[in-house]
Amino acid sequence: MENIAIFRAPEAIFYSRGSHKKVGEEAAHRGSKALIISDQIMNQLGYVDECKTYLEASNVQSVIYLGVASEPTDDYVAEALELFGKEQCDLVISVGGGSCIDTAKAVAVLATNGGYIGDYMGGKKLATQRPIPHIAIPTTAGTGSEATDVTVITSSSTDVKMMIKQPAFMPNVAIVDPILTLSSPRSVTSATGVDALSHAVEAYLSRKAHPMTDSIALSAMKLIVANILTAYSDGENIDAREAMSLGALQAGMAFSNASVCLVHGMSRPIGALFHVPHGISNAMLLPAVLEFSQEACVDRLADIGRIFEPENESPSNKEAAEIAVQSIKKLCLQLRIPNLRGWGIDETAFKHAVAKMTADAIESGSPANNPRVPTADELAELYRTCYDYQLATEEEKV
Repeated sequence: MENIAIFRAPEAIFYSRGSHKKVGEEAAHRGSKALIISDQIMNQLGYVDECKTYLEASNVQSVIYLGVASEPTDDYVAEALELFGKEQCDLVISVGGGSCIDTAKAVAVLATNGGYIGDYMGGKKLATQRPIPHIAIPTTAGTGSEATDVTVITSSSTDVKMMIKQPAFMPNVAIVDPILTLSSPRSVTSATGVDALSHAVEAYLSRKAHPMTDSIALSAMKLIVANILTAYSDGENIDAREAMSLGALQAGMAFSNASVCLVHGMSRPIGALFHVPHGISNAMLLPAVLEFSQEACVDRLADIGRIFEPENESPSNKEAAEIAVQSIKKLCLQLRIPNLRGWGIDETAFKHAVAKMTADAIESGSPANNPRVPTADELAELYRTCYDYQLATEEEKV
């Protein structure tokens, strides 16, 4: 049987400066009382109150959950779901980064389908009932979670990041307003930006890629490569922020439909065990994983290399593929992405965890999408390589 390509996206995507003002109108079409899922930082910035004001103007009541304090856990999901039921809400709105959006996705599905969120991992339990309507409003240009049918929730009991992918987890509405990303500090801008780049790169290299995902993955990479350093160095540059927001959105749609690969498979266990933010762990791994995969995807990496050096008209595919790898290494260096040691992960603890991380990565299924599928021994060795991986050569350090 032929493989049939599928492309899923939210039923509505609003994208422009000031588009977050549409939240009240869109909410009124879908419910009468919303649970706003966010965090303390977004609340302090005034984004939560602003959302609440727009809802009130459209006669939509709201209650607020601000318990998301880290990468999402099953405890956050349970707390938010309890508040949702207690307050008799009929709509979920997420305001924040990927952690807030992923928590809201889980609440929207569990509110109508029941059970524990981990039950849905690997398709063991399918969401057969229509989920609660969910409006996702990202405040970073990174995860693309507003346009994916994936949620990643950490189990508090096993320290496993549960990657759950089903159509029911797709938000109904994505509202992508670059103005909301102006508050992102440089460290968040770099981490989420490279996270978005890794989404686009892996979507393009994935064994499950298809023409629809290829086109938007390439578009995302062009936007991100051209604008990430400006957004990082000049956070008030709204043009760069706007381009990054669009790039992250496109990258999210690309990987949601083409799947991610080895970077994400390795990244999740690091985040779960050592509490490294997802974007940072992806960025730490991306250059080394591309070097590992390079010989198996020369032609596709060459396309990426030509995005970094469009003026270089003569390189062979092999040379252009090398440009891609070296350019991404240089970019991570410019964005001050550390290696795992530099992040502060204890070497002994990391080495003891390699076997578990390897098993968890393979169990996630993502490494099997990689152009070069690693054996368990190769994956374990790649973890060890990444711990002390150097982005700069000795000459560049000088």
